[in-house]
Amino acid sequence: MHGEYKVPGGKLVTVDLSVADGLLAAVRVAGDFFIEPDEALDDIDAALRGLPATADAATLAAAIRAGLRPEAELLGFSPEAVAIAVRRALGVERSWRDHEWRILEPAPLPPTLHLALDEVLAREVGAGRRSPTLRFWEWERSCVIIGAFQSLRNEVDMAAAVRLDVEVVRRISGGGAMFVEPGTIITYSLYAPAELVAGMSFAESYAFLDDWVLEALRSLGLAASYKPLNDIVGPLGKIGGAAQKRLGSGAVLHHVTMAYDMDAQKMTQVLRIGREKLSDKGTTSAAKRVDPLRSQTGLPRAEIVTRMRETFVARHGGTPDEITAEEYAAAETLAREKFASRDWLERLP
Repeated sequence: MHGEYKVPGGKLVTVDLSVADGLLAAVRVAGDFFIEPDEALDDIDAALRGLPATADAATLAAAIRAGLRPEAELLGFSPEAVAIAVRRALGVERSWRDHEWRILEPAPLPPTLHLALDEVLAREVGAGRRSPTLRFWEWERSCVIIGAFQSLRNEVDMAAAVRLDVEVVRRISGGGAMFVEPGTIITYSLYAPAELVAGMSFAESYAFLDDWVLEALRSLGLAASYKPLNDIVGPLGKIGGAAQKRLGSGAVLHHVTMAYDMDAQKMTQVLRIGREKLSDKGTTSAAKRVDPLRSQTGLPRAEIVTRMRETFVARHGGTPDEITAEEYAAAETLAREKFASRDWLERLP
């Protein structure tokens, strides 16, 4: 059996192996990577031989790490990369751990740049130039983000938006409008390879991609659950909503906004939204705040984000990363030429 894995931004790892009595045998790892000393490559092969062919990627990577001599240096690849190549050789169904996840937590950014980064990073993942990535957003200013297929005039009171200094932008995914002020919500995006949700319906993929969030919220004492098609809810109503875009490049963009402590009175001035629409968002009056995460957990926003990141890493792996200069440059161009343009904003007047 033969498997290959190209580390995004790194080297190619190949694995040839056979299976005897359900165990890995005749394992040979190769590739255009660097490893010192040479004998450390034999350590990797030896660590894999005899492991169950049903072992998941995390188990395989842990065995490799334990089997490597202390002075070994791996350049351009990692034990996780070898584990992924082994799983591909075995032809098993891909899971979260069959990818090397990266986690981004950049400084606050303007709305149009956030939206442009979503498109750029998703395309980079689809093209294999970036590992699958989780990005937490921080907002530089207040804004309304409408869905790709919403009518601008039906959703937003533009005069109120100008008066209250609220920027209005349109994203590439569908779904409803969101009102955002810095520090009042939690927003994140997943940029995943399409193979992670292969064979799933849209409805199934929404719940699948956000299951780790439910675990994080429940660990904080909030009885969170998923309400089809795309809502995260608690005992008192809606906490947040998800949206998704599947790109032709082979990537899935999945992003979620959850209310921490929003000013509902200001929101209803900008959004053309009735009180009945607010009734499933944790409040019964537009004069009150929409604060399901703050009131139901009693925790600062930063602690909730930290628990979410820790939960994701514990379940799926992930290492801190940075947005590259090239990605920022591409996003800045896209923000200027597309997301900041009136043609895009008013594509559905």
